[in-house]
Order: sequence, then structure tokens, then C-alpha cells
Amino acid sequence: MRAVVDMLVPIKRLGAAKSRLRGAVGAREDRGAHAALALALAMDTVAAARSAALVRRLAVVTADPLVAEMVRGEGVEVVRDLPDDGLNPALRHGAEVLRSSDPSATVAALQSDLPALRASELDAALAAAVEAGHAFCPDRQGTGTTLLVAGRGRRWDPRFGPGSALAHAESGAVALDGPWPSLRCDVDTEADLRLAARLGLGPHTRARLVAAS
Repeated sequence: MRAVVDMLVPIKRLGAAKSRLRGAVGAREDRGAHAALALALAMDTVAAARSAALVRRLAVVTADPLVAEMVRGEGVEVVRDLPDDGLNPALRHGAEVLRSSDPSATVAALQSDLPALRASELDAALAAAVEAGHAFCPDRQGTGTTLLVAGRGRRWDPRFGPGSALAHAESGAVALDGPWPSLRCDVDTEADLRLAARLGLGPHTRARLVAAS
């Protein structure tokens, strides 16, 4: 299958990102160490998405200038988060930008905290989602969402947040259940980070943990 998916990766301002991970690297009050970890998680996620064969266009949606600088340095497009009012408004704005150049584009959103993500697993999930037309991948707990895809002509209706798996199912999206542990392993807590490490962390997160040890 040729590259057919235009993908958004939303990345919060680093100071507000991953609050439940605070203290996982460095002292709990060390904001610099926490921001560096949040950035590393995001950069590994972006790198995996960039390597996926089915991703035609990749854009990071962010209001954080450091994030924008870092991802542009990797050759990745940045969409400025003009609403700057939370995840779902950012994704609706990003989809408007993507579909302004191709109104029938298949649009996807990938959470930015997947440091063990494998491009092969992302490709497999995207292929299943494109076939379904409107689909999402639940996280490993089954309550959250790591990936949302709306195919050609399908309404873009992101409902990320607590209970997003149920919310996306209620919106008409099909739940995908493939064997993709790296796609399901979003990192919100230290326990999640340890699990991601067992799956195999990307180089940015791995280097951040080594530097902090």
C-alpha cells in the first residue's frame, strides 16, 4: 500500500506535559529534567511516525517554540497550535490545515508519548484503519486512545481525554485490536516508562535516561 495518511502529532507545551511523570528523571522539582524527558518521548514518537511507510505527510501541532525548533531540525512540518486551548482544539485546527490542501485526505492523530513505537506496528495499524475508514487504537488499558484515523470523506471528530476509547467508539470509529504493543504503550507514569523500556526505547528517551542515571 502506498503512503496515504496525513498524520498529526500534537505536542503540549513542555512545562505542562506529562505531569504524572514528574520526578521520573532527576529531582521532582527539576523542571528542566522533566521537560527534557517529555521532549525525548515526543521526539522518539515523531521519528517512528516519520519512518512509517504509509505516512504521506507528517505535521507536529504545538505552541511550544522549543518543540517547534527541534522537530523542524529533523525536517518535520510544524503547525502552530493557534487555539492553544487543549488537545482536541489543536487536532481540529491541524486537520483543517492538512485538509486545506487536500480536502479528501485521510487524517490521523498519534499521541506523542510512545517512545517504544515501531514504524512497522504503526504501518500495520494504519493499514487496518484505512480499510475500516474510521478507526482508533486503544491504549494497553483499553480506556485511552493512542491513534485516531478518519478516512476520505469521514468527519474528523477527535475526543481525546479521559475515557477517550469509549468516546471514539460512540462517535462511530472502529476499535482496532491488532498485536501492536509499542503502539499501545503510551507513557503517563514511571510504571509505563519501565514497560516501554522493556519493549525497547527510542534513542532520544534512552539517551535521556542514561544522562540522568
